[in-house]
Amino acid sequence: MIGREGRRRVVLAVDLAARRLGLRPGTPVAKAQALYPDLLLMDADPEGDRLGLEKLALWFQHRIAPIVAVDAPDGLVLDTTGADHLHGGELPMLKDMVHRVAGAGFRAKAVVADTWGAAHAIARYGRLAIGAVPSDKTTSALADLPIEALRLPTTIIEGLAKLGISRIGPLAAMPRAPLALRFGPEVARRLDQAFGRIGEAIVPVRPVDPVEVSRNFAEPIGAAETIAKYIGKLVPLLCQGLDERGQGVRRLDLLLHRVDSRTEAIRVATAMPVRDVRRLTRLLCEKIETIDPGFGIERMVLIASLAEPMDRRQTVSSLIAEEEADVSDLIDTLANRVGTQALYRFVPVESDLPERSFCRVPALAPEETKDWPEHWPRPTRLLAPPEPVQAMAELPDQPPLFFIWRGVRRKVKCADGPERVFGEWWKNDAELTIARDYFRVEDTSGERFWLYRAGDGEHGETGSQGWFLHGIFG
Repeated sequence: MIGREGRRRVVLAVDLAARRLGLRPGTPVAKAQALYPDLLLMDADPEGDRLGLEKLALWFQHRIAPIVAVDAPDGLVLDTTGADHLHGGELPMLKDMVHRVAGAGFRAKAVVADTWGAAHAIARYGRLAIGAVPSDKTTSALADLPIEALRLPTTIIEGLAKLGISRIGPLAAMPRAPLALRFGPEVARRLDQAFGRIGEAIVPVRPVDPVEVSRNFAEPIGAAETIAKYIGKLVPLLCQGLDERGQGVRRLDLLLHRVDSRTEAIRVATAMPVRDVRRLTRLLCEKIETIDPGFGIERMVLIASLAEPMDRRQTVSSLIAEEEADVSDLIDTLANRVGTQALYRFVPVESDLPERSFCRVPALAPEETKDWPEHWPRPTRLLAPPEPVQAMAELPDQPPLFFIWRGVRRKVKCADGPERVFGEWWKNDAELTIARDYFRVEDTSGERFWLYRAGDGEHGETGSQGWFLHGIFG
């Protein structure tokens, strides 16, 4: 990709093949063409890239954290403080982010660090594709990275290279005065930002026309009781705005702007559209203990980052019919404490293979019309994955006489089967010929198990002919 830097036409981005040839961003186009006449050159579209990053930032803002900003030209920066627990922790959250981006056809790296500068540097120049850097390891993690990771202008990087400085560690150890005299304050500022000595504000992207209310304070506030008091004042105003639009909130973000230019954030989610003042106030106040007010909070902003239509419902009179129990408040409380991924239920899926016959859905997802199959009993507990066992059977269609599981030999007293299950050939060519023979067996102690043989017992192409324990009956 080529574009202009001032009056020069330079390379702005290269693919892996061009990088292996030695081409780098900043190389003059004339030089690149002279070295490799067969290069495929395309004009860069910086405006299109910016709009694409902003759309991706909004997508992440809806799903991951309330504070997301564009880290041009090829990245995003998120402040996930207060939101990572909703995704199972930092590393599961990062893996989910990278997996989602990969599903859209992009390769990404994701790193959590204490500062924007450190996360930027390690994600782009470090060896970790997915990782979390502990607070006490930031200095060592940055020391061996190239100085390009500090987001310094090209002129300063070239000047430092002439002095023989190529790594952040030696640069950080140099006296500040000579550096400032020769290169200005930019070097010291970027070093302090990366190591967390000074703050760096993240200005988040804004959703399109969200319902939002805010409050400015003449004097900074910091006490938990004071924060709770103003939450109680902002939530009714937000619910009023939602009511005017006929909407209910599904995700609520509270941004607290500190006097040191840092922003603290609280995110709560609901299973269904809600505009109940008491419920939303309680959910937000339960998160106050996670806030670090620093030297004080000068502004609070409450945003309905995700809202959905909400129909008005007439209250059911006890004289006409019983009102249905509403457990959504309990679901919301639990989900915001333990994370939305830890709260779910199972629904049936049309599949003959037991491990594919169910899936997880949110706790309050609409009821499915499908039902579990009843023609063959299924165990109350499935093992994931099925555990191999040693078994002995007289004939291919006969149940095992005994089996050894986890070092314990169990003699089969009675059994039922086989139930033959074939592979789903329409999904995978490898399943065209595979088969399983399932048996329900009971041992001499009265325990009941669900065993299967991988194959039909005669033909090798149908499976390994080994035995596996797949479930345990209650």
